[in-house]
Amino acid sequence: MRGGAPRLIRTPEHVEIRLDPAGLGSRFIALLVDFTLVTGASVVVAQLTLALLPMAAGFIVRALLLLVLTWGYHVYFEVLHAGQSPGKKIMGIRVVDGRGLPLSVEQSFVRNVVRVLDALPVGYAFGAAACQFDGLRRRLGDIAADTLVVREARAFEPERRASRSRAFNSLRTPRVLRLIRHRVGLEEREFLSALCLRAEGLQEQARFDLMDEVGRHYRTRLEIDDPHLSG
Repeated sequence: MRGGAPRLIRTPEHVEIRLDPAGLGSRFIALLVDFTLVTGASVVVAQLTLALLPMAAGFIVRALLLLVLTWGYHVYFEVLHAGQSPGKKIMGIRVVDGRGLPLSVEQSFVRNVVRVLDALPVGYAFGAAACQFDGLRRRLGDIAADTLVVREARAFEPERRASRSRAFNSLRTPRVLRLIRHRVGLEEREFLSALCLRAEGLQEQARFDLMDEVGRHYRTRLEIDDPHLSG
């Protein structure tokens, strides 16, 4: 089944990002894969607790472990694996924040708590109905947490001819290079170098905000008038 209408997000740099909602078919197959994995792990946990622990203690430990496994499975993959559980990865879909950003722990927790309602009365009937009526194919948990399950974007291979056509660099004009030499000292250059080297280790939103602030400062300081130049 096809996904809903795409959501278009415009960043502060006026870059348009397209989010294509995943269809119910791919989501259902991903759910079956994840359900199978969780069920298999639950059987293993149950057998181990029965074999290693007394009946009373085993019942309590088993119940706690199964609760953590059932709820923690989705939260773990959504937060620490870029919104992709094994099932979603197989189907080429992922869950993201409503703006296209990675999920926070709070968002993942909310969408998985509401999963109980989506699963009612049987076979995720409420969730499937909500997806049918929502233009972005969101189940109740997605609506409550402001999340969206999207199809993976295809990798884009630019042509060499196209890459050569954008050889102009607004930071390498004689005027800007002269201003850099006169207005950016050695300590600042070392700071910017360290910032770029550490950027990949920052969370996406923190990196975006920090680079935007630094970029805004140097656009003003170096008198760079380029509306398409991002932080």
